[in-house]
Amino acid sequence: MIRTSVALLPLVLIAAPAFAQSHTGQSHAGHTPAAQVQPASLPPGCVRRGAPDADASRIGTPGAPVCPTGAVPARLPTSAPDPHAGHDMSGMAMNPTPPTAPADPHAGHQMTPMAQTSPAPAMPAGHDMSGMTMDQTPAMPAGHDMSGMAMSPTLPTAPADPHAGHQMTPMGQTSPAPAMPAGHDMSGMAMSPTPPTAPADPHAGHQMTPMAPTSPAPAMPAGHDMAGMAMPPDIQTSANNPGRPAEAGPPASASSGPAHAADLLFDPAEMTAAREQLRVENGDIRTTAVIIDRLEATFADGEEAYDWNAQGWSGGDINRFWWKSEGGGGFGDGVEEAEIQALYSRAVRPFWDVQTGLRQTYRPEGDRTDLVVGIKGLAPHWFEVDAAAFLSNQGELTARAEAEYDQRITNRWILQPRAEINLSAEDIPELRIGSGLTSLQLGARLRYEIRKEFAPYVGVEWTKSFGSTANFLAADGRRSEDTRLVVGIRAWF
Repeated sequence: MIRTSVALLPLVLIAAPAFAQSHTGQSHAGHTPAAQVQPASLPPGCVRRGAPDADASRIGTPGAPVCPTGAVPARLPTSAPDPHAGHDMSGMAMNPTPPTAPADPHAGHQMTPMAQTSPAPAMPAGHDMSGMTMDQTPAMPAGHDMSGMAMSPTLPTAPADPHAGHQMTPMGQTSPAPAMPAGHDMSGMAMSPTPPTAPADPHAGHQMTPMAPTSPAPAMPAGHDMAGMAMPPDIQTSANNPGRPAEAGPPASASSGPAHAADLLFDPAEMTAAREQLRVENGDIRTTAVIIDRLEATFADGEEAYDWNAQGWSGGDINRFWWKSEGGGGFGDGVEEAEIQALYSRAVRPFWDVQTGLRQTYRPEGDRTDLVVGIKGLAPHWFEVDAAAFLSNQGELTARAEAEYDQRITNRWILQPRAEINLSAEDIPELRIGSGLTSLQLGARLRYEIRKEFAPYVGVEWTKSFGSTANFLAADGRRSEDTRLVVGIRAWF
């Protein structure tokens, strides 16, 4: 037995190292060998197990190197360079909405999120999101900055959107914009190709048909354009015209108190004297005028004659002294007839005066003194009218009426038509006047105002006598009808 043991001892000594190496490389279930023989060199990215930069958690992960026994992948650097450096980040707003941001214009819109049938692919941080549609919410990797997409609910202070329910599809977009949750900040996502310098009209496509003012206008949301609705203007007028708001009358307090408020502060007697002085200096101005209406020469069938008609006044606006003079005669024959009137004139209405006074007439047949009552003024359409009745000292009643009108052709050329009629209540053989319509005179004069105060003129005048007056003229060898060319001047000062 001892011999056998001695004989096997060399064999045991030779086999012991190989057995030990084989036994050491095996691992019992759940055990890790305490030490392994390391090869002389390791593949790139591998380090010896237990090294400071060893990371056994990377074994078998994608991208990790395959290391031999006793080696593990090296730990990745903790500050790797940004793989998205240089990417376009202009499409995402990276700052939160400032507190002064205006109220959400889409508050109140139907913003029900669309069903997310499948998660969107993960998008790296900083990628340009302007081209993405919002039909599904993308899953973003942990740690990505999502401040550009404000997901907070609508602020409680935001007013209701006046455009709730309106079709707000931007112009140029082929399909309607997707619904977004209320209060979302859309400033970082380009939703339409409209350039920022020309925003789309928020009211484009609204029905703005003008409404008739006969029915009450419907309530319109704040901020809508009401320019297309026909509303009567609130214009202050002297009458409550239909279609305009009624005007309230003066308050009752306006009729209370003294007629002149200054009497409350100063002596009423002194204020009365001051008002009278003011009326005299500004409203009771004395004026004087002389008007040469006609100063002319007449030509008819070789007969040359002259005529004049002048008048004037002196006084105020209400009370005046008037004088009038007219007459005529033949050149070389002296004055055939002349008269002068002295009248008191009283304004009874705007543009109308009542006149009364005396008239003295000079005729070759006999002189007369007449009591005059007449009216003078401006009729509608600017006809100047002068009419009077005369009662002579012989009891003879006659009347005369004149009317003329200034038709302005230019600022200097003026055409003046004129008409005059004479009446008598009885035959007056001494004065060669018959009863009824004694004569009619029609004429027209065209004058040129060199100055307002001086104007030469030319014209034509037709005269016709009627009844007994025509008979008296025929008995005297004179014509009852003639037409004359007139040349003269008109002036006033």
